[in-house]
Order: sequence, then C-alpha cells, then structure tokens
Amino acid sequence: MVYQHPLMYLLGLEGVALLRAFAGERDREFAEARIAEIRRLLDSPELTGPGVTAARVGTVAGYRAWSRTYDEPGNGLFAFEEPLVHGTVDLLPAGVALDAACGTGRHAAYLAGRGHRTIGVDSSPEMLQRARARVPGAEFRLGELHRLPVPDGHVDLVVCALALVHLGELGPAFAEFARVLRPGGRLLITDVHHETVALGSVPRMRSAAGEPGLLPAYRHHAADYLAAALPLGLRVRRCEEPGRAGGEVPAGAAPAEIEPGPWDSWPWSLVGLVPAASAAAWHDAPAVIFWDFELSAG
Repeated sequence: MVYQHPLMYLLGLEGVALLRAFAGERDREFAEARIAEIRRLLDSPELTGPGVTAARVGTVAGYRAWSRTYDEPGNGLFAFEEPLVHGTVDLLPAGVALDAACGTGRHAAYLAGRGHRTIGVDSSPEMLQRARARVPGAEFRLGELHRLPVPDGHVDLVVCALALVHLGELGPAFAEFARVLRPGGRLLITDVHHETVALGSVPRMRSAAGEPGLLPAYRHHAADYLAAALPLGLRVRRCEEPGRAGGEVPAGAAPAEIEPGPWDSWPWSLVGLVPAASAAAWHDAPAVIFWDFELSAG
C-alpha cells in the first residue's frame, strides 16, 4: 500500500526548489519566500485532513480501468514523444512493424498509415479492443513484453512507447525486441523519464468499487537501457530527452486560497498551489526519454 497526502507533495516541491536555490539557481529572496510558504502550508487547515492509501495495481487491472479514458483527452506526455517517433518512422521504408505494448493503437495507427504491415501486442484485452476498432487494417495480439507472440526475426521495426516504466527489469523486454527484429532492424523506444517519475507522475486509477490504486512506475536511468540493449547487438543511433520549458514565476507568487482537489487529480491539482516552487522544481526537467536503436547485422 502507498500512502499519499497533499502536504507530502507540496513540501517535496518546496524542498526540490530549495535545493536548487542552495545550488545557486535562485536568490535569497526566492529561498526566504519558500521557507515562508512552507510555514503557510503547515498552518493551512485545508491541508490537515487525512491522506489517501492506494493499493499497488498491476498493469492488466490498471489498464482495464484506464482504457475507458486513456485517449480522453490523452496522456500529456504524447506531445513530447510523438514528434520523435513520427519523425524517425517517416525516414524508414515500409516493412513489417511491431507496436509493442500498443495500448489503444496510437502508434499502430501511424505505422499503418505510413504503409507498414502492422502488428500490435498488448497485455490488456480492453486496450486491444479499442486498438482493433481504431486500426482495422492492423493485426493485434494479446501478449506480454517479456514473451512477445511474434516469430524470430520477423519485423523490421519495433516501437515501444511509454511502457517500460512499468517494468522493474528491462533485460527480458529488450531480449524479446532483439529476438523479433531482423538484422538491421530498428527499435524506437519512448519512456517516462526518471525525473518525471521522481516528481510524482505515477499513473493512478480507481477500481470498479472506487478504491484508489497506483500502477507500477520505475525510475530507469540511461545506463539501465544501455545495459539491457548493448549486449544484444543493439547500437544507439539517437537519444533525446525532451523536457518542459520552465518559465520564471515571482518568488512570492501564491494562490488566493488552498484547495488540493480530489486524489484522482493529484499531483497536477497541487502544483498550482505553490507556483514558484513548482516552476523551480520542474524547470527543464525532461518529460520522456527517446531511444533509436539498430540491431547489428552480425
């Protein structure tokens, strides 16, 4: 079980902001405003209530619930990773493409539209149902990343988007990617950046009974991806870490009132309660990481 309280997140943002000030990124006025704001938060009656205890939920159960709203209006990380995936796919010849952990078929639709014979694999039947309706010309199969239902050396391109964050170990999935790729094939990966996870971006859902739950979210560093990929003959062609452009916010900026909102909207309903601290904590933080690998020919 995971315990969450709005004060935990708000004070955490203040702490990150203060560390950045301590390192020289902000001045004395900013630091003193953060300390004063911490006192205000601790004295706020709106933040004295109980927190929320959420269960850890597996991806199959989590995406069963999330499938109903996953594309409405859509994950905020899509805007960071889609241009990188699309821009790379546009340069590749049409072939056999695998959308691994395809979800509702977001990337499968693009691959099919670019002329690829597209296979989508996902562990969630509910997500696959939506993918089949979205991309009727593609083939969709139920399966796991560590056991892909695809023959050896069958595909020219693998795309795996925003899914590896749910895996504690990257090795088994990368071994499958290398197995199904033909020599010279490409592997495009996007994933939630470990800094984004550390700043509280963890997928949340509610069960059919309304109980809160959190999907697994692991913080993988660049070295973790490389350790999984390089021994398999996957060489790096490109790596990008697009992030949020943080603007300057006045040191003493604060909302007129404190209203944390429901647990379902945390942490995003909380960042506006401490705008200056949030801007400093999130400033230039990468949102996703993008990898372009090529499988060696020999």
